[in-house]
Amino acid sequence: MTSSDHEPTATAASSSAPAPAIMTGDIWIDGQWVDASEATISVFDHGLLYGDGCFEGIRIYNGRIFKLRSHLERLYASADRIRLTPAYDIDTIESATRDAVRRNGLKDGYIRVVFTRGAGTLGLHPFHCPRSSAIIIAADITLYPEEMYVEGMPVIVAKRPRIPIACLDPEIKSLNYLNNILAKVEAIDAGVLEAIMLNTEGLVAECTGDNIFVIKDGRISTPDTSAGMLHGITRRFVIEEVAPALGYEIEERAHRLEELKAADEVFLTGTAAEVIGVSTIDGDPVGGGKVGPVTTALVAEFRRLTREGACEG
Repeated sequence: MTSSDHEPTATAASSSAPAPAIMTGDIWIDGQWVDASEATISVFDHGLLYGDGCFEGIRIYNGRIFKLRSHLERLYASADRIRLTPAYDIDTIESATRDAVRRNGLKDGYIRVVFTRGAGTLGLHPFHCPRSSAIIIAADITLYPEEMYVEGMPVIVAKRPRIPIACLDPEIKSLNYLNNILAKVEAIDAGVLEAIMLNTEGLVAECTGDNIFVIKDGRISTPDTSAGMLHGITRRFVIEEVAPALGYEIEERAHRLEELKAADEVFLTGTAAEVIGVSTIDGDPVGGGKVGPVTTALVAEFRRLTREGACEG
């Protein structure tokens, strides 16, 4: 269900911020290209009615798609876990995704690939939907303000916990994001852009749209998936490629909130966020209250690898 590779984010933490511009471009819906102004789904689609579906958010760097196959494999795994049969095979969706980037003339941007259960009855029964739908959107992306990558991002700890794994496994990247959205509202009300979410046992899970990493005494660690979180594609890239390129190993284990507040540095990762340092948690400074040297080096290495195309696929 969640996050992590998580979502394009507004640049102002205000409920009164101006509405974003209306999207333009070509959208792929069930094998047909349509203008964004004419892109529609049925009001009986269970993705709309019940959040019954799954999705992936994917970045484009210099015309190259970041970890496309990894994202699509996770999408099909999510579909399998909710017993949704995609109407198209993975090669067809991959080809259409690449076409979406070309048709919309994107050098840098964001792709959203969505599977919905499709149109059906007004009841919950998922198998009364005869055919699932597939949607591919490729567009520009709004990142966190650039100054936050230098000065750091203030975050809060949400009062709302993550849904327990036994209730809804967050490894399923579903269309139902209400748990994250309500925690996001807490962040917006506090005047910040992100909130840390704990599980019902008080362990650190993830943020509303990003994964979390902790640096203490030169060692990097991150919550493991047992806390209730999505194993983000960007998270994996940092663990397996970015950090090792700089000589770091990253430990995956359980974390208490106290560890984050006592850390030398904390940073977040996600599709939209990339790698971004945290400056304060609930108003208390992390380390020196600014982006630390290890995070700065990781940001630079992440940008080098993605812009040079080392992560295309």
